[in-house]
Amino acid sequence: MDRSLELSVPSRTEYIAVVRLVVSSLASARRAIAEERIDDLKLAVSELCTNAIEANLSTGDKHPVVVTCWEAPERFAVCITDSGTGFDPDLLPQHPPVTDPDRLNFERGLGIPLVRSLVDDLRFESTPTGTSVWLILFGGPSSEGEDETSEIIRVVMTEEGPADRQTSA
Repeated sequence: MDRSLELSVPSRTEYIAVVRLVVSSLASARRAIAEERIDDLKLAVSELCTNAIEANLSTGDKHPVVVTCWEAPERFAVCITDSGTGFDPDLLPQHPPVTDPDRLNFERGLGIPLVRSLVDDLRFESTPTGTSVWLILFGGPSSEGEDETSEIIRVVMTEEGPADRQTSA
């Protein structure tokens, strides 16, 4: 993958909106992805960040949630990483179809099935020290000219670290 942007936020729910805004702005400014798919991305990122925050807090962990975005010619990928105890997504309970009244008996555990329906690919890498969830949307780079948002994101995504940038005093 070509470019990456990493965002590290405290494990607090008030930061989910910031992550959602950054990820969706990056995707919509630089990718040829339909607006409805950007909405899907926002919801998926919100669900996965909520899960990551809950995983960190369940262990009393003060580590941040780390969100990383990558671009490739044919895809946009987001990885959300926590430092909770990890889990096996194959062990999640199966839910009845949404048309089945028994579905109403499930108050939790609907986020992962929802995210699966919103993105093109979803993968989990879980260890005893945390989980990384990868979501992928397919779609090429934007064919339109770059706008101001795209330029801001391009500057942020440069490979120079903060120490490499010149500052004016």
